[in-house]
Amino acid sequence: MFIIIGLGNPGLKYAGTRHNIGFDIIDALAKKHKIRVRSLKHKSIMGKGSIYGHKVFLVKPLTYMNLSGESVRRIIDYYHIDEKNELIVIADDISLPTGQIRMRKKGSDGGHNGLKSIIQHFGHNDFIRMKIGVGDKPAGHDLAGHVLSHFTGSDKKIMRECTENAVAAIETILEDGLDKAMNKYNQKIKDPK
Repeated sequence: MFIIIGLGNPGLKYAGTRHNIGFDIIDALAKKHKIRVRSLKHKSIMGKGSIYGHKVFLVKPLTYMNLSGESVRRIIDYYHIDEKNELIVIADDISLPTGQIRMRKKGSDGGHNGLKSIIQHFGHNDFIRMKIGVGDKPAGHDLAGHVLSHFTGSDKKIMRECTENAVAAIETILEDGLDKAMNKYNQKIKDPK
């Protein structure tokens, strides 16, 4: 069993923002594999289903980004999964060019408050994470304003392709393991800016 968690903020005002790319990828996975993500449990909205024969839970925490660990900890404890091997967390990353995917077996929070909250609740940083590049903030702009902004122009097309690749990367993790997924999808892309 795998629990796949996309980080984001609940509410229409945050829908489609850079910070909510984790929610968007969960939605894309759910649509492709016909999983209904509608159950309200563990401070999250969840859906249970199967991806290529693997039992999965798709999760969008409703705690807001900075408190993501509360929801994630509850889910891990309730389902008794091994968070080091059966949890995948998807988060935005401003240090990566728009559309770049970077997966890791473990690592620091990289300044991301959602990952920081999860690490605090686990007491360790040993879990699979998929970071999605949303581009760095433009000079002179506010960080919060940047991550809560929507993709525009060519970035929209880049992110549609990135979302498809992220879904394929998660499928590869389930079918063939993280190493194969990292080798295939952790490719560097050139930041067009």
